[in-house]
Amino acid sequence: MSDPLTEVVQLLRPRAVFANLISGRGDYAVRYAQYGQPSFCIMLKGNCRLAVDGHEEVTLGAGDFVLLPSTPAFTISSLTPAPLPVHIDPKLVPGGDGERRYGMPGGEPEMLSLGGAFMFDGADPELLVSLLPGVVHVRGSTRLAQLVQMVGEEYLDPRPGHEFMLSRLVGMMLVEAMRSTTAGSAPPGLLRGLGDERLALALRQIHMRVEHHWTVAQLADAAALSRSAFFDRFTRAVGVAPMEYLLSWRMAIAKELLRREGLSVTEVAERVGYASTSAFSTAFSRHMGQSPRQYLRSNPA
Repeated sequence: MSDPLTEVVQLLRPRAVFANLISGRGDYAVRYAQYGQPSFCIMLKGNCRLAVDGHEEVTLGAGDFVLLPSTPAFTISSLTPAPLPVHIDPKLVPGGDGERRYGMPGGEPEMLSLGGAFMFDGADPELLVSLLPGVVHVRGSTRLAQLVQMVGEEYLDPRPGHEFMLSRLVGMMLVEAMRSTTAGSAPPGLLRGLGDERLALALRQIHMRVEHHWTVAQLADAAALSRSAFFDRFTRAVGVAPMEYLLSWRMAIAKELLRREGLSVTEVAERVGYASTSAFSTAFSRHMGQSPRQYLRSNPA
């Protein structure tokens, strides 16, 4: 049976672009300006405070993983922060330029972490933002702690193939972070829907047979709910009505097929469940604000 979360990650095709090994000693406070793209922090040693604008401050410890899907401005500091923060604009500071030290310049670091950014070879990162809360903080996960340790080992002792290993490991960490939000902390969207056992049955049917001419009644049967109960429950959890979600997923698949597979508009229409090219083109244009051919010209593979 189709796994919607796997399909989303495959559509995004994440790869990590590491910024820096970050260390801290003594009292420090660093204020980062808004970045606007998905970023992450992997704690390897010690602890620190993280205050993301618009969210409650959290204390990070070794083994923790933090994902900021849209990375607003934030402050990272020692547990007793310095009175005046150092200001950094992440868009102006190049990544991969060695270790970045906070606080006292010399001595053994009391805090060690990896700070980096995700890049996506596939779908627009807004898809990730729509699936996750503003701050994803995962701690106490044995699986995640193992991945954190492996990432740290690869980064601190690079060997042949380490770039491939790092990209795969961080992609796995992204999946673990997304899994952690299905229990109820996710905003309305696919992940919250997958956290509902009944709705998950219908969502898997949609993803397994996107070309099928689904009705609300058929999806309600798959979820073993009445039509009205299914519609209300789905809309509350996923944030949109069932047919609107189906349309959005069809368009996401269609964009990928147009860009990556080199299929004709007619072939894409058939793949995503439209009986005619004109019906697909009309739906695509309404959803995207441009025709399939215009989209293909402006978004080459």
